[in-house]
Amino acid sequence: MKKTDDRFDLPQGTLDLLIMRVVAFGPIHGYAIAQRIQQISRDALQVQQGSLYPALHRLEYKKLLSSRWKPSETGREAKFYELTSKGRTHLTVETENWTRLTDLVSLILEGTLEGI
Repeated sequence: MKKTDDRFDLPQGTLDLLIMRVVAFGPIHGYAIAQRIQQISRDALQVQQGSLYPALHRLEYKKLLSSRWKPSETGREAKFYELTSKGRTHLTVETENWTRLTDLVSLILEGTLEGI
């Protein structure tokens, strides 16, 4: 992960988790997913289309997301994504795994070298 100004590159595998978390709030189209991630992160994370849409297709292929076409807020047709029941279970497990991992990394980063 590299920092440029106040923006970060996402560690591999993180984008799927962030997408699923945003989609968990209800049906949403791809562009709005990217906007929501950027908004929640206070502009620190910007998801490019070249990363977003392959991730959405991957999650759909794994049956973690489903999609359907319907009019967006602009009136144009857009593909809206929703979590499947398999996706909800996967999101819960991956969120728990992420929390455990970050807790362990924090222990190491905040720890001392005593006893090594």
